[in-house]
Amino acid sequence: MQDYGGYGQFCPVSMASEILCSRWTTLVVRELLCGSTRFNELRKGVPKMSPTLLSKRLKELEQAGVIVIDRLQNGTTEYRLSASGEELRPLIMGLGIWAQRWIESRLSLKNLDPSLLMWDMRRNLDLSHLPRRRCTIQFLYPELSATQKSWWLLIDNGTTDVCNFDPGYELDLLVKSSLRSMTAIWMGLTTVRRETENGALSVEGDPTLARNMQDWLGLSKFAPVARMVQ
Repeated sequence: MQDYGGYGQFCPVSMASEILCSRWTTLVVRELLCGSTRFNELRKGVPKMSPTLLSKRLKELEQAGVIVIDRLQNGTTEYRLSASGEELRPLIMGLGIWAQRWIESRLSLKNLDPSLLMWDMRRNLDLSHLPRRRCTIQFLYPELSATQKSWWLLIDNGTTDVCNFDPGYELDLLVKSSLRSMTAIWMGLTTVRRETENGALSVEGDPTLARNMQDWLGLSKFAPVARMVQ
């Protein structure tokens, strides 16, 4: 590892913090832990981070030995965790578990982001509860701007994708909800049934998909964590 400078302490906590505690760094590591390997995939997981800063953080992580950057012959670049980076998994997940357990939901739900929500949903869908044929599900958040209100999940032959433009396929399901309600469902703070009963969510289309929404949605990896505060 290079000499980073910073806290000026020999304590390993201090030394680790010099590498990991710069702005956005732990979130970039989170995305790599979740399976993103391409630059554009990483950007989708940190949509409010500038491309320039993302490039800078990736170079810093490479210099620290946390990631390996593979520059392929076809001109593409892939990013993967080294053994050192993979060892961060329980630490990064532990941060999320702590926050889910101890940070009040009203504070979590102040940070609403439709692009991050849909990207996270895409990679956590439970495909065993979805049809094997191509399936198109639209999520509509009426309170958002025209460019942010409509999102589509595309499932086809075991692959999933998300876009915020109409892909032109026949719609199997339309889900209407406020972004706050859908985020709360995703984080395990409420349920599809509860939000439907209180009128915050409506589902139209394939009755099987509608009935099984709580199952195929998958939910955040932190949703099962028992909360100590509300």
